[in-house]
Amino acid sequence: MSDTTLYFSYTALMSPYRLRDVAPGAEFQFIAHLPETKLIFPFELEVGAGALPSVRPEPGNTVWGAMFAVSDQDLEAISAAELEELRSITYDFKAVDREGKRHSVVTHIHADTSDRVAHPSKKYMGQIVLGARHWKLPTGWIAGLEEHMDNPA
Repeated sequence: MSDTTLYFSYTALMSPYRLRDVAPGAEFQFIAHLPETKLIFPFELEVGAGALPSVRPEPGNTVWGAMFAVSDQDLEAISAAELEELRSITYDFKAVDREGKRHSVVTHIHADTSDRVAHPSKKYMGQIVLGARHWKLPTGWIAGLEEHMDNPA
């Protein structure tokens, strides 16, 4: 795949089935993490529907996800899907692979990075956990994601 961008997925688009529907040309590359970054759930699209995830820089934290090579066309489709959940594209993060190599990546974040505590829906978290298991993210990370399922909206 020539002229591709590295897309870091940590949302429900990490589910291989959901990503295939949105960006069929996306090719899995490897797992990686965003160092000094925290997974947050700062907003709901509808009251009572459950909070949706975002990330923000925060020392002492890390967010794991899956890296995909995507074409410009697939990135546009991913960005449109992420925008439906009020996250917009950012080029501000560097992801680190298991060998310690840093990669410039594209990901999507919500403008609200507050400390507001909100709980995600069990269904949405199920899609994230499915993707995390499929791509074999670290067991501890998956266990933390599952904890969010114990306290759903």
